[in-house]
Amino acid sequence: MSVGEIFDVAVDLRRSSPTFGQRAAARLSAQNRRQIWMPSGFAHGFLALTDAEVQYKCTDYYAPDHERTLTWDDPQIAIDSPLPAYRAPLLSPKDAVGSHFAEAECYS
Repeated sequence: MSVGEIFDVAVDLRRSSPTFGQRAAARLSAQNRRQIWMPSGFAHGFLALTDAEVQYKCTDYYAPDHERTLTWDDPQIAIDSPLPAYRAPLLSPKDAVGSHFAEAECYS
Protein backbone atom coordinates (compact mmCIF):
# COMPACT_ATOMS: atom_id res chain seq x y z
CA MET A 1 0.00 0.00 0.00
CA SER A 2 1.40 3.35 -0.90
CA VAL A 3 -1.09 5.71 0.80
CA GLY A 4 -3.58 5.39 3.67
CA GLU A 5 -4.90 2.56 5.85
CA ILE A 6 -7.32 -0.33 5.30
CA PHE A 7 -8.83 -3.13 7.37
CA ASP A 8 -8.20 -6.20 5.20
CA VAL A 9 -10.17 -9.46 5.57
CA ALA A 10 -9.80 -12.96 4.10
CA VAL A 11 -12.29 -15.85 4.45
CA ASP A 12 -11.34 -19.44 3.60
CA LEU A 13 -13.83 -20.88 1.05
CA ARG A 14 -12.02 -24.21 0.55
CA ARG A 15 -14.29 -26.99 1.87
CA SER A 16 -11.35 -29.42 2.23
CA SER A 17 -9.35 -26.97 4.36
CA PRO A 18 -9.13 -27.30 8.15
CA THR A 19 -9.72 -23.53 8.28
CA PHE A 20 -12.84 -23.60 6.04
CA GLY A 21 -15.18 -20.75 6.98
CA GLN A 22 -12.64 -19.04 9.21
CA ARG A 23 -11.51 -15.48 8.68
CA ALA A 24 -8.34 -13.53 9.22
CA ALA A 25 -8.03 -9.76 9.33
CA ALA A 26 -5.27 -7.17 9.59
CA ARG A 27 -4.78 -3.42 9.42
CA LEU A 28 -2.54 -2.54 6.50
CA SER A 29 -1.14 0.93 6.03
CA ALA A 30 1.53 2.91 4.28
CA GLN A 31 3.02 3.49 7.72
CA ASN A 32 3.17 -0.13 8.97
CA ARG A 33 4.12 -1.43 5.48
CA ARG A 34 2.41 -4.77 6.18
CA GLN A 35 1.09 -6.99 3.41
CA ILE A 36 -1.22 -9.98 3.36
CA TRP A 37 -1.08 -12.98 1.04
CA MET A 38 -4.28 -14.80 0.14
CA PRO A 39 -4.09 -18.16 -1.57
CA SER A 40 -6.61 -19.20 -4.21
CA GLY A 41 -9.94 -20.15 -2.72
CA PHE A 42 -10.22 -17.23 -0.28
CA ALA A 43 -12.75 -14.42 -0.30
CA HIS A 44 -11.12 -11.02 0.11
CA GLY A 45 -12.46 -7.64 1.08
CA PHE A 46 -11.33 -4.49 2.78
CA LEU A 47 -12.64 -1.40 4.50
CA ALA A 48 -10.82 1.85 3.77
CA LEU A 49 -10.14 3.53 7.11
CA THR A 50 -8.66 6.61 5.43
CA ASP A 51 -8.25 7.75 1.85
CA ALA A 52 -6.19 4.86 0.54
CA GLU A 53 -4.49 3.49 -2.53
CA VAL A 54 -4.43 -0.31 -2.61
CA GLN A 55 -2.10 -2.28 -4.85
CA TYR A 56 -2.71 -5.93 -5.74
CA LYS A 57 -0.32 -8.55 -6.97
CA CYS A 58 -2.23 -11.38 -8.63
CA THR A 59 -1.39 -14.83 -9.94
CA ASP A 60 -3.73 -14.56 -12.93
CA TYR A 61 -5.73 -12.10 -14.99
CA TYR A 62 -8.89 -10.55 -13.51
CA ALA A 63 -11.93 -12.64 -14.48
CA PRO A 64 -15.10 -10.75 -13.47
CA ASP A 65 -17.34 -13.68 -14.57
CA HIS A 66 -15.81 -15.76 -11.77
CA GLU A 67 -16.07 -13.10 -9.08
CA ARG A 68 -18.36 -13.72 -6.08
CA THR A 69 -19.28 -11.43 -3.18
CA LEU A 70 -19.97 -12.19 0.49
CA THR A 71 -21.94 -9.80 2.66
CA TRP A 72 -19.67 -7.71 4.85
CA ASP A 73 -21.81 -8.17 7.96
CA ASP A 74 -22.60 -11.92 7.81
CA PRO A 75 -23.01 -13.08 11.45
CA GLN A 76 -21.63 -16.53 10.59
CA ILE A 77 -18.30 -15.02 9.58
CA ALA A 78 -18.47 -12.49 12.44
CA ILE A 79 -15.91 -9.98 11.25
CA ASP A 80 -14.95 -7.66 14.10
CA SER A 81 -14.97 -4.53 11.98
CA PRO A 82 -13.42 -1.29 13.22
CA LEU A 83 -16.38 0.56 11.69
CA PRO A 84 -18.36 2.31 14.45
CA ALA A 85 -21.75 0.65 15.05
CA TYR A 86 -23.62 3.86 14.19
CA ARG A 87 -22.03 4.11 10.71
CA ALA A 88 -23.00 2.01 7.74
CA PRO A 89 -20.24 1.41 5.20
CA LEU A 90 -20.38 2.95 1.75
CA LEU A 91 -20.70 -0.12 -0.49
CA SER A 92 -20.24 -0.60 -4.20
CA PRO A 93 -23.37 -1.88 -6.03
CA LYS A 94 -21.70 -5.32 -6.28
CA ASP A 95 -20.93 -5.45 -2.56
CA ALA A 96 -24.45 -4.33 -1.65
CA VAL A 97 -25.93 -7.56 -3.09
CA GLY A 98 -23.45 -10.08 -1.68
CA SER A 99 -24.36 -13.60 -0.50
CA HIS A 100 -24.24 -14.94 3.02
CA PHE A 101 -21.51 -17.48 3.68
CA ALA A 102 -24.10 -20.29 4.01
CA GLU A 103 -25.19 -19.70 0.39
CA ALA A 104 -21.76 -18.91 -1.04
CA GLU A 105 -20.13 -20.94 -3.78
CA CYS A 106 -17.18 -22.68 -2.22
CA TYR A 107 -14.29 -24.73 -3.54
CA SER A 108 -13.61 -28.42 -2.93
